Amino acid sequence: MSKPHPSRDAFLDRLLAGFGPLGSLEPEARRLLEGGVRPAHIPAGAVVFRDGDRCESFSLVLAGRVRVQKVSEGGRQIVLYRVEPGQTCVLTTNALLAALPYGAEGIAETDVSAGVLPAGVFQGLVATSAVFRRFVFSAYATRIGDLLLLIDEVAFGRIDARLAQVLLTRADASGIVVATHQDLAIELGTAREVISRQIKDFERRGWVSAARGQVMVTDRAALDGVRGRA
Repeated sequence: MSKPHPSRDAFLDRLLAGFGPLGSLEPEARRLLEGGVRPAHIPAGAVVFRDGDRCESFSLVLAGRVRVQKVSEGGRQIVLYRVEPGQTCVLTTNALLAALPYGAEGIAETDVSAGVLPAGVFQGLVATSAVFRRFVFSAYATRIGDLLLLIDEVAFGRIDARLAQVLLTRADASGIVVATHQDLAIELGTAREVISRQIKDFERRGWVSAARGQVMVTDRAALDGVRGRA
């Protein structure tokens, strides 16, 4: 029997290290995973899936970030969540389990490396492996909880507190958030004009400094106070 290619071994080791629960797969399930998973690279800016697409594979993100967003018929957008290293996509899970098309779109925000399981292999693992089922449904439950929080924020949250949260979360070590007002509006599910007014208010108070394509946080404590009043 031929031995696995060294690069294949390295990929499998990286996959199991990035997704700890898969390391305890039952022997037959592990063989199924190793025989079916393949490496994939998605360049930054590429469309990973479109709203209405048929789902044909299950991805395990090893590096990079995928933004999952919903776009209305009128063109309004909202970011539902991001899939980062060590995570899976709940919309993909839902589409595969229920045989439904995607209900939103996924965009690679950065270059993405992932392990990809064809739909048939995913279904086989769900059917035969208790460990894999726990892994899938634990991730599913966590993401559903995040989406419920998002719904609560959009429906009832204050825009100043939500914007403060995003700015504090996305600011780099220098306090800079690389994003346009439109990017932030999409993130928060509101209009660009609303974000522009709020940033101008923050700027007037001396909490941020806005420039083309970026916002610099100049008073983290003040923004944290606004965030805490949500």
